[in-house]
Amino acid sequence: MNPLPAGLTVRPAALDDAKAIAAQMAAYTTPMLGFPKHSYENVLDYLNDPAIDLASGSWLVHDGNELVGSATAVLTGARPQVDLDVFAVDPAVAAWLFATASARAVDMARTAGLPEVKLHFGQLEQDTAIGQMLTEGGFTRSTAIHLMRIDHTAPTPAPEPPAGVKLQVGAFDETTRRAAHQVIAESFATQPSAVPRPYDEWVPSRESRSTFDWSQLSVAELDGEAVGVRECSDQFLSSDNCNYIGRLGVLEAARGRGLAKFLLRDQFARDAAAGRTGTMLHVDTNNPTPALGLYLSVGMRPTVVTHIWDQHVHLG
Repeated sequence: MNPLPAGLTVRPAALDDAKAIAAQMAAYTTPMLGFPKHSYENVLDYLNDPAIDLASGSWLVHDGNELVGSATAVLTGARPQVDLDVFAVDPAVAAWLFATASARAVDMARTAGLPEVKLHFGQLEQDTAIGQMLTEGGFTRSTAIHLMRIDHTAPTPAPEPPAGVKLQVGAFDETTRRAAHQVIAESFATQPSAVPRPYDEWVPSRESRSTFDWSQLSVAELDGEAVGVRECSDQFLSSDNCNYIGRLGVLEAARGRGLAKFLLRDQFARDAAAGRTGTMLHVDTNNPTPALGLYLSVGMRPTVVTHIWDQHVHLG
């Protein structure tokens, strides 16, 4: 691994670094997108997630008092995968952070007793330098994530639910939360990278977020059984005045009834009534369900494309 360029210093991140990190990320992503990709709240909630060990899984590189690079490596209990993030304009700083975070990811997996680990990295479509670095590092591009958006310029009528469906807005008791978690787990079972954390980790991860509360989790019931979930948050509220749908899942047995489209249009109506400029969500283009087509059919459009790269490391 090449050394950190002379004169630079490195230390772990702390929660009170969130503002500086958000500004550094904005300086990195704005020239490529025309706007910052990450809000301050998004950064703060990420740093505050119980899954991240800031002391050993985060790095901030400074040139004097100026933050010039940041990176994290996060292993969650849901799958043998470490999510890597690297932000640095200077290619030498980016390369050092990438190598350091990757090595730490392997250490995490070994410590957890895993026989192998998948290193997982998201690259903005416009960030060709990072794409080249990932290729040279042995990563393979596996899919693309689209950030979808619909704008609300006029009042939106609330849709009627499909026959037999009742929508419960808010998950304020453990029974409802467990039912919601089970629906998410089953509806995303064919997408290993989207499987939620175990329930006892999933709840604290939600409660650690400044942009989420349990009123934003809705459960659709069909004949008294939970079959659909919509989880929202305010992570794009301060930056875009938009609601964000973090999860939209429907059990396979309940598909084909228009339930997913109802959950979307119901949220659009709620967001328009609340004065939100729009509604946003992410979709994996390799989703085995026709999710992208669904979102396009209700008027959403892609705004940011992130390529996903993976590298499988056998620890034998």
